[in-house]
Amino acid sequence: MTESAGGFEDPPAEVLAAAAAAFGLLASSARLHLMWALSQGECDVTHLADRVGGALPAVSQHLAKLKLAGLVRSRREGRRQVYYIDDPDVVTLVRVMVGQLTARSQQASAPVHRLRGIGG
Repeated sequence: MTESAGGFEDPPAEVLAAAAAAFGLLASSARLHLMWALSQGECDVTHLADRVGGALPAVSQHLAKLKLAGLVRSRREGRRQVYYIDDPDVVTLVRVMVGQLTARSQQASAPVHRLRGIGG
C-alpha cells in the first residue's frame, strides 16, 4: 500500500476491484431503486416489485445479483423471501447519495446532470 497526501494508505488492488464491482451493480437504476427501498426497511420480493414497478422475475434477478455481491441478504418467512440490508454503512451510502441528488434536483439553480456516455 502507498500513502497518499492526505495520510491515508491506498487500499490493495483487490479491494478497489471489489468496490468497483459493487458500484457497478449500483450503476443500474433498477438495482439502485431496490437498494433505496431496502434502505428504508426489509421487504419481500412481491412488495419490492410493486414498489419499484418491475416485473417479479426481473426484480428477483436483480436481488439475486445484489445478494451474490453481499449488498443484501434474505431470510425465509413461510413462503415469502424477505430481503434486507444488514450493513448500516451500505444503508448510509445509498441514503446519502440518493438524498443529495434528490436535494440538488429540487433546487432550480443546481439540476441533476446526467453524465454523457453512462447508461442507467
